[in-house]
Amino acid sequence: MRKLLVIIPAFLMFALMNNGCKGGDQKSQDDSSATSTEADEKSGDPSNYDPKRGEGKFDESNVTLGAVDAVMADRGKAISDTKCFSCHKTTDEKLVGPGWKDVTTRHNPHWIMNFITNPDPMIEKDPKVQAQLELCLVRMPNQSLEDQDARDILEFMRRNDGAK
Repeated sequence: MRKLLVIIPAFLMFALMNNGCKGGDQKSQDDSSATSTEADEKSGDPSNYDPKRGEGKFDESNVTLGAVDAVMADRGKAISDTKCFSCHKTTDEKLVGPGWKDVTTRHNPHWIMNFITNPDPMIEKDPKVQAQLELCLVRMPNQSLEDQDARDILEFMRRNDGAK
């Protein structure tokens, strides 16, 4: 009886974790080729992917930086406390996902905003994200962030990295 009390919860935990990693929108294999074609048409040819820009609506024209805005950084920290820090740390230490230390020196601001607002296409196309996925083994979920939320998080990341 004691063995069952250990085995059953362990099995249920494995089943829940395995299902959660696959994402909530599962389709049959027959649907996957149609979905890939639709996604390629919406996002453009995957061979045209720019790893410095990422996949999404943000680029140099709509993400401009100045001095760190303390109010935005504070809002970004509050959002991160609820949506990000269960998987990320502000240091270089890996938790579930990679640590955030120096992320703003490794990636362009628009790349960061594209990734945190639209992670799925970038997971499929970006070589650095794919390499990180191999280390972390967990896909970053889409947190359904608003554009301003993403900008606030970026500002918090900049402050965390010592930007002035």
